[in-house]
Amino acid sequence: MEKKDNGFKLVANNKKAYFDYFIEDKWEAGIALYGTEVKSIRMGKASIKESYIKIENGEVFIYNMHISPYEKGNIFNRDPVRVRKLLLHKAEINKIAGKTAEKGYTLVPLQIYIKDGLCKVEIGLGKGKKLYDKRDSIAKKDVRRENERDFKIKNL
Repeated sequence: MEKKDNGFKLVANNKKAYFDYFIEDKWEAGIALYGTEVKSIRMGKASIKESYIKIENGEVFIYNMHISPYEKGNIFNRDPVRVRKLLLHKAEINKIAGKTAEKGYTLVPLQIYIKDGLCKVEIGLGKGKKLYDKRDSIAKKDVRRENERDFKIKNL
């Protein structure tokens, strides 16, 4: 978990989304949660690795987002992978729905964080990468890693 002075605490990050998709646009959305889920997120026990987002009947939902049950929650704990509603303005939902209607675009959760005491999720409009794009990403990452290693050796 990453903590900053401006009230921003990163809880979960979806690095695979950047590997599998070209992220073209980003939005911040609130999540409709129950009390024990919020406490669990504050403890950093959330994952969005296999999660995805759908728009149904003018509402946005996140599927397969795993929030571990709160240890002291007993009967108040909910299903860890239940469908959760994302809170966005109607105009934003319409704009996102129009963009995802285009071929090849999808909504992916990028990160979960706590901002000013509220749990937020950053969602991105992604266009799927082809296999050769992924190979190109791996090659760039390897070159960057090599350059950093060389730079470190020279400066010792």
